[in-house]
Amino acid sequence: MERATDGGRGLPAIRYAARRSVLAAVVAVGVVVLTYLIARVVPGDPAGVWAGPRASAAERARIRAELGLDRPVAAQIVSYVAGVLRGDWGVSVLTHRPVLTDLLARLPNTLQLVLAGLLIGVAVGIPAGLAAVRWHGRAPDRLVRSGALLSASIPTFWLALLLQMFFASRLSLLPIAGSYDRAVRAAHPVTTVTGLPLLDAVLTGNGAAAADLFDHLLLPALVVASYPAAVLARMVRASILDAVGEPHIQLVRALGFPERAVLGRFALRLAWNPVLQTLALIFGYSLVNTFLVEAVFDYPGLGRYAADAVQSLDVPAVVGVTLLVALLYLAANLAVDLAQAALDPRVALR
Repeated sequence: MERATDGGRGLPAIRYAARRSVLAAVVAVGVVVLTYLIARVVPGDPAGVWAGPRASAAERARIRAELGLDRPVAAQIVSYVAGVLRGDWGVSVLTHRPVLTDLLARLPNTLQLVLAGLLIGVAVGIPAGLAAVRWHGRAPDRLVRSGALLSASIPTFWLALLLQMFFASRLSLLPIAGSYDRAVRAAHPVTTVTGLPLLDAVLTGNGAAAADLFDHLLLPALVVASYPAAVLARMVRASILDAVGEPHIQLVRALGFPERAVLGRFALRLAWNPVLQTLALIFGYSLVNTFLVEAVFDYPGLGRYAADAVQSLDVPAVVGVTLLVALLYLAANLAVDLAQAALDPRVALR
């Protein structure tokens, strides 16, 4: 009987995961089509960028034919989607290399920055939200709400410049830009394990490289973390304030549990679903917001590649960056949906 019950519970979850995966694939195709159409409408000549400023009209026409730019847009989109399914994301007009190769080379730095920012945001936002509930209506609560409002409202580029001026220029405590020091990297090369440079340096015991990578990562990660920390603090505060009114939370209090246990063990558990939903949105926002942070800190990642692609009318690169960001966001959304279904079986039955 127990096995049958478990199988009955597992089947809706499997159907739910399959349904969400199909929906994610449809959204990804829609992103490709829309981005391709927008990129092709923008005035310019990608073939001229490929050939160079001194190329003749015949040379440009030949390159247009080789790149398939002389075909109807619909045929180009179909060909591109078919290529993506085969693992061929096209060739960059600017670098003359496969777009997927360029993206995979730059993705680790961007992911490292986003994940570091989210980690700091979670480490700051959730305790801050709990503290605001613990001292609801008092000075700590007002401080958390004011800090969250300021952190969510301050422009990203301005916060980045402030941190650079204070910690890098005035105090000389941290590097002002870049992702590593060339001399340190040459003397202590990082062995690739996971693809994330800082994590690889830690896992391989490369202390000098890890310290250097951490120093270069800290300031941009703090900028990325400012918005997630603010949103999570306000979300945790609001969710737990709603949860503490539930009858079983009142029962736990009546049984004499300390307030820390009531909030951390019982009320926070009820608040996890809205917090998980928020994490997926925050991840997508942070991923796109990182492009601006990379520009200010000269941090090598997808942001610089995307900016160069837009300036050069590099359609395959622009579409590739957009598709990759969309896939990462859809993967994060799918992971959150599955986590919610695991925490609350009722979600899989909707």
